[in-house]
Amino acid sequence: MKAMILTNLCSLHENPRPLTLADLPHPVTKPGEILIKVSTCAVCHTELDEIEGRMPPPQLPVVPGHQVVGRVAALGSQARNFKIGDRVGVAWIYSACGACKFCLAGNENLCLSFKATGRDANGGYAEYMSVPEGFAYLIPEAFSDAQAAPLLCAGAIGYRSLRLAGLSDGQKLGLTGFGASAHLVLKMARRRYPQAQVYVFSRSQQEQAFARELGATWAGNIGQDSPARMDCIIDTTPAWKPVIASLKNLEPGGRLVINAIRKEELDKEELLRLDYPTHLWQEKEIKSVANVSRQDVREFLALSVEIGLQPEVEEFPLHEANTALVELKSRKIRGAKVLRID
Repeated sequence: MKAMILTNLCSLHENPRPLTLADLPHPVTKPGEILIKVSTCAVCHTELDEIEGRMPPPQLPVVPGHQVVGRVAALGSQARNFKIGDRVGVAWIYSACGACKFCLAGNENLCLSFKATGRDANGGYAEYMSVPEGFAYLIPEAFSDAQAAPLLCAGAIGYRSLRLAGLSDGQKLGLTGFGASAHLVLKMARRRYPQAQVYVFSRSQQEQAFARELGATWAGNIGQDSPARMDCIIDTTPAWKPVIASLKNLEPGGRLVINAIRKEELDKEELLRLDYPTHLWQEKEIKSVANVSRQDVREFLALSVEIGLQPEVEEFPLHEANTALVELKSRKIRGAKVLRID
């Protein structure tokens, strides 16, 4: 089968083609697993974290990709949840132990044995992949393959972030950074909380214009004082500067939710600018988002159908995965980038 593989960690500034197109054997489907013939796989900033070593895979080579949509092509022994031909998706959570206190409490995203698709196991930048059947999801008919792919991570993690933010209707929500996840949060917030106001902070004028097009109340630069203080802010950027800027724009008692698995080291000195009275005093909160649970994915897919959520997507053929990654790195973004495998 054809697959884009990562063989060495590197900076995309030094090597803009970190993935190599290769011929690999079809995955061996183990008991309890299903084999998926992949049709689409969305591209995520987490892939940049893997490639550039901020969150390196435990072994190389590896096939990246964790927003996967395709059809069930084969069933391993003991796999009974799906039938051949079912359209299914795979998200960032590839497996968890199922027995620890976190799993038993429904917080499998915190499991110490958490395994990630496309990092700890081969993912969806390939014609086929296998996954434990309990970690695959039926895709609603309301979405095309390309539309469904970013729902599985950008959407699901955005859903978790919005839930953790604690937004109420009529309040003010800030979104720092405006890529695949944030544009879905904006759409979701406008439908679920029609009286809420959404303010977008982005260094890109194109992203600011896109946010206004989707109904943002206001859009301006990261670091700019907003016209009003936010009740909660979701930060989806890979940098530290937006964290400091977001804290400055929070209401007393407001909450900053950081929707990022890793932060880059380039501007870490920005943390030295943290001023307690300006940024943290008056009971402001900072909360991180760690992965997603299966319940997050299931709930978000159902919600997406209910409110008619449709992501904006830009498609690339599989062999142009490097181009999509470079554009993501350089913030050339409008919605979500999706690889078309078939």
